[in-house]
Amino acid sequence: MNPSFISSRYIASARFGPLTPYVKPYITAVINQGYRPPTIVGHLRLIGRFNRWLRRKGYDLGELNECVSERFLKCQRKKRRTPSGGDPITIQRLLTVLRHAGIVSPAKQSSGSKTSVQQLTDRYRRFLLNDRGLAESTVDNYGWFVGKFLAGQFGNNAVKPGCLQVPDAIAFIRQTARGHSTSHAKHLVAALRALFRFLHYEGKIQSDLAPALPTVAHWALSTLPKYIAAEAVQRVLDKCDQQTSVGRRDYAVLMLLSRLGMRGGEVLRLELEDIDWQNAAITIRAKKGPGWARLPLAADVGKAIAGYLRYDRPRGVGRRVFLRVRAPHAALSHTAVISSLVRRALQKAGVESAGQGAHLFRHSLATSMLRRGASLDEIGQVLRHRSPNSTAIYAKVELNALRPLALSWPGGVL
Repeated sequence: MNPSFISSRYIASARFGPLTPYVKPYITAVINQGYRPPTIVGHLRLIGRFNRWLRRKGYDLGELNECVSERFLKCQRKKRRTPSGGDPITIQRLLTVLRHAGIVSPAKQSSGSKTSVQQLTDRYRRFLLNDRGLAESTVDNYGWFVGKFLAGQFGNNAVKPGCLQVPDAIAFIRQTARGHSTSHAKHLVAALRALFRFLHYEGKIQSDLAPALPTVAHWALSTLPKYIAAEAVQRVLDKCDQQTSVGRRDYAVLMLLSRLGMRGGEVLRLELEDIDWQNAAITIRAKKGPGWARLPLAADVGKAIAGYLRYDRPRGVGRRVFLRVRAPHAALSHTAVISSLVRRALQKAGVESAGQGAHLFRHSLATSMLRRGASLDEIGQVLRHRSPNSTAIYAKVELNALRPLALSWPGGVL
């Protein structure tokens, strides 16, 4: 698609002001992001009003910033032109186009508009990224927990680290962890421990309170992996609607999860260069650090990915394989998106399972391999486990193989 698909009268209506030379660059930008002509026409109507408003007010392009755009939107509301939810986004996108052209000054990174909680949370996140070297996904999770904890303690008031007490943290842990998994609770406690270490490091509190937080009870190999039978996995795959763009993308994602045992985060990080079509291999990037693994690319998995890339994936939008279907086209950015995709697929196929996340297919693959005679070492290699202990849990699901190891009951069989 190119700007000629937009009627010239709509383009002309957006002119008559200082923004005139940048109307077509804006159209090109939003077309590349996947917006359709009817939506772009709505953008142009708003830009036309903005353009004429700038001319009446006598603004130069160099003066444009978020404050000026907010004044314009307030004027629209006063004139009973109720802005849609996308109007601020459209104006912000226009400012981005102007900044890329070097016309408008970069946005000021001001902390004045941020609350005390947000400022402390930002410093905490930078500490975890730069000093502790944690992965961005981990920092995002920890930052969310800490922001919620601090907001509950101080609200919009100034943060006083010296007022933080261990009982407050324990009460927050109990309230927030209720109804969630053990893993969720462990991450929550780790986030608060890291916060107390960070505050002690900055000299905001006199002693490190991290050791006083409770340890989440969790015993190795104490649980069973949640999985579904191979027949149920196939039923989920068969129910994917491969006549639609969303269906073909979701089918390719599910094939990677179920056939290669990839984690949700590994699917998100997959890039075009990671697929070696000539040698039928795929490179899987590690969550942390520069590590990677290389696995054979099965023919059915390759066919599913190729179909999505050929017919559905927008061109020229980054290097990540899997993108949003709706505009703006961008890489899928959070494992929650993959988990939601899995839940929808299970519901559509009518498959009930205690597990609803991306790991369900990983566990199912391991269980299926074990029942077909694969060794634990072979399963560990496919799943890319660093420790044999991570694979040992799958031995518990093969009950027939475990029965000969059980001692006979001295009372006999009733």
